[in-house]
Amino acid sequence: MDQFIRITFPVPPLSCNCSIIGDNETKQAIVVDPGGNPERILGEIDAMGFTVTAVLHTHAHFDHFLASGHIKEATGASLFLHPQDQDLWGMLEIQCRMFNIPYVPVPPPDKWIKDESEVQVGPYTGTVIHTPGHTPGSVCFFFESQSLVFSGDTLFRGGIGRTDLWGGDGQIIERSIRERLYTLKESTLVIPGHGPESSIGWEREHNMFVHG
Repeated sequence: MDQFIRITFPVPPLSCNCSIIGDNETKQAIVVDPGGNPERILGEIDAMGFTVTAVLHTHAHFDHFLASGHIKEATGASLFLHPQDQDLWGMLEIQCRMFNIPYVPVPPPDKWIKDESEVQVGPYTGTVIHTPGHTPGSVCFFFESQSLVFSGDTLFRGGIGRTDLWGGDGQIIERSIRERLYTLKESTLVIPGHGPESSIGWEREHNMFVHG
């Protein structure tokens, strides 16, 4: 029986999709993109009886990691980020000021991830896919055994991430989607950074920005 558990829910301030994925046998869990509302996130973790071993970030825009410091303090979990977004992480206060969001200091990442790195939760292995374009260090997390990819703000249902912020590049994000995401199986479930779920097959056929 599959013991893989996933819950995804939007968190303030910009309705980022935060996900908790875990193994119901070992009770290990990973949090992806804790953008805000640490009380809700920690409450869900406690309700499931999970122990968080890592906090993964698809990129370093403030709405994807504002709660990371609280999660780390409460659980001791390590914060993971791609090094090409290190500068963005350090600009948290500036980002918050631009969007009129209260600034909450967050400690620096503990571990740097790279393309094809692996992340583990119980017996389940996820692979890091570097997908620059929205930010230089944007990544997706692909769990092949579950036919599941967390696409961050690279790929949305019927859309793509904006490229007019720091380090964004329209041509690069299109290449990332075509070469790194559209090559996954059509049945792969896509959990984007914002908005509803999708699938690789649906995006190849219907995405108005990047056709398969």
